[in-house]
Amino acid sequence: MASMAPKAPEAPQAPDAADTTTDPYLWLEDVTGEEALDWVRARNEPTKAQFCGGESEDEFERMRTEALEVLDTDARIPYVRRRGDYLYDFWRDANNPRGLWRRTTLESYRTDAPEWDVLIDVDELGRTDNKKWVWAGADVIEPEFTRALISLSPGGSDAVIVREFDMVTREFVADGFELPEAKSQVGWDDPDTILVGTDFGPDSMTESGYPRIVKRWRRGTPLSDAEMIFQGAHTDVSAGGSTDRTPGFERTFVSRSLDFWNRQRYELRGTELIPLDVPTDASSMSVHREWLLIELRTDWSPKAGADDAAKTYRAGSLLAANYDDFLSGTSDLHVVVEPDEHTCLYHYAWVRDRLLMVSLADVASQVEIVTPGSWRREPIAGIPASTNTVIVAADDTGDEFFLDSSGFDAPSRLLRGTAGSATTQLEQIKSAPTFFDAQNISVSQHFATSEDGTSIPYFLVRPTGSDGPGPTLLYGYGGFETSNTPGYSGVMGRLWLARGGTYVLANIRGGGEYGPGWHTQAMREGRHKVAEDFVAVADDLVRRGITTVDQLGAQGGSNGGLLMGIMVTKYPEKFGALVCNVPLLDMKRYHLLLAGASWVVEYGDPDNPDDWAFISEYSPYQNISADRTYPPILITTSTRDDRVHPGHARKMTAALQVSGHRVWYYENIEGGHGGAADNEQLAFKSALSYSFLWRMLGSRK
Repeated sequence: MASMAPKAPEAPQAPDAADTTTDPYLWLEDVTGEEALDWVRARNEPTKAQFCGGESEDEFERMRTEALEVLDTDARIPYVRRRGDYLYDFWRDANNPRGLWRRTTLESYRTDAPEWDVLIDVDELGRTDNKKWVWAGADVIEPEFTRALISLSPGGSDAVIVREFDMVTREFVADGFELPEAKSQVGWDDPDTILVGTDFGPDSMTESGYPRIVKRWRRGTPLSDAEMIFQGAHTDVSAGGSTDRTPGFERTFVSRSLDFWNRQRYELRGTELIPLDVPTDASSMSVHREWLLIELRTDWSPKAGADDAAKTYRAGSLLAANYDDFLSGTSDLHVVVEPDEHTCLYHYAWVRDRLLMVSLADVASQVEIVTPGSWRREPIAGIPASTNTVIVAADDTGDEFFLDSSGFDAPSRLLRGTAGSATTQLEQIKSAPTFFDAQNISVSQHFATSEDGTSIPYFLVRPTGSDGPGPTLLYGYGGFETSNTPGYSGVMGRLWLARGGTYVLANIRGGGEYGPGWHTQAMREGRHKVAEDFVAVADDLVRRGITTVDQLGAQGGSNGGLLMGIMVTKYPEKFGALVCNVPLLDMKRYHLLLAGASWVVEYGDPDNPDDWAFISEYSPYQNISADRTYPPILITTSTRDDRVHPGHARKMTAALQVSGHRVWYYENIEGGHGGAADNEQLAFKSALSYSFLWRMLGSRK
């Protein structure tokens, strides 16, 4: 067992759930305040000394080096998407830690050593600008593919600067479209006009910190003269706009996100806003050429209130209609897919004349191609067995698509297909290297029984022939309808599995593994089910002899970090160690910090006494007890995280320390919500977590 964590700062007491009037660590919410940063530095150093130095130094350095080898290897797959005649990707490696935006041809891409045409070198740009730029994406004008709106983040935050880039001259456009740092949304309307939502000044942002106004900005005019085409309310999450420039199907859409799950959608024709009569809580709405797709989050009766009996479409269904007929009220809806108790829609994408669709059957992927009009579904042959397959990219102007297929013990294979012919053929165009010996790794799926009797699936990945309990890492998320599916991780494989550890992925409620109902039953007052499901898996692992409580660790980030906070305060007797990354922890103030207001529909409103009654039951920061023994916990965050406030992690650490618990803390100065701005930082963060887990849970092999 490691030595005690650094001493806590002087403070009167840990927060009390019953007393919400005072917060002794409110000052730690001052993100870049000198006193707060001094506190951060005073905790970073002991953590690094404990798990990166001293007796840990050699093994930590081996793990960091191995992680960096995985992240930087030139042998990994360069994932691409087509824009016109070229395939584009963004690439980081040891020589280009901030990355290259580049392109190649399909002919060259098929070779072992493609010839890449570099458009933007982010490292060189950073040196020129004297900025630590982090790539945040490119919006390329279509169908010309001659200009791009480049988003760059200073340090990895969600806020970005935007610059117009000429893809012919390879230069940023002098006096082109340019926006200062803000949480902006931009897109092309035509070659000389963009749609923009940004911080236009006072009163232009929502309470969640996102744009509430959309403007049409014409080239050569000041942003202050841009034409406002839409505005939402201050209480909305955000507003946005986009233009589809497909020849013959040109349309402009605007929308307002009322909350995280509800959105009003409109087509803009001239100055007229035409409401799209789809459910505001639809999981997605896609307009492609003449077709409209609606993915339902809840049951929907579109003719409710009419004289004839309304047909009800089930939550999780994907519906299709002719777009123009739907607007005129004359279109019939066709059910493309409907979920059952084992199967749900995972995601979909268009090529020009076909729809690609991936479903999950007990968290195993199934890929189909759908023909619009008849909506006939056919499975795609050639998908490797026992792997998870996802759509990487699809060309909605042609017939090309790319799929990625991998498993816990099977590195990624990139499959290219074309959907224009009668039969869809796949070719394996790239394969990722093997980073650890998976010959002696077994993968199996099991089901635990939660407190209310619900069966909770989980994947067990461990050395073949293990004859007793051993160090085990349980991962969970459980929120925002995010599905956790099997996949290959070279870093986890080398730093955990190859050293004899067991890895477990829990498909708990709050996610989307069984459709929207798997999520909605764990929202708000149902949030306790997320923790109960996770504990059910933990108990099942101990009961089956896979591990012991002392050898069982758990990890989660963001919403999963909230789950780790609940585990340490409500279920401390279940675990030997916890890793809590970029977490949400103070549920009394989360809605007041950064993007937190946008999550009220997920968690509830702590200012509403009825909501606080159930939130206060689990809010980690308010439920710390000095009278219970907690497992050791590592809490990490990023100063540059402008989505989940680093104050959550800071305050929780301080309160745990003053209560006498074993807590270690590390805050990266860069990295945004992902926690790392480049591969060096990501390798360090990964090695730190695994060094902590091995120290706490058992001997290394």
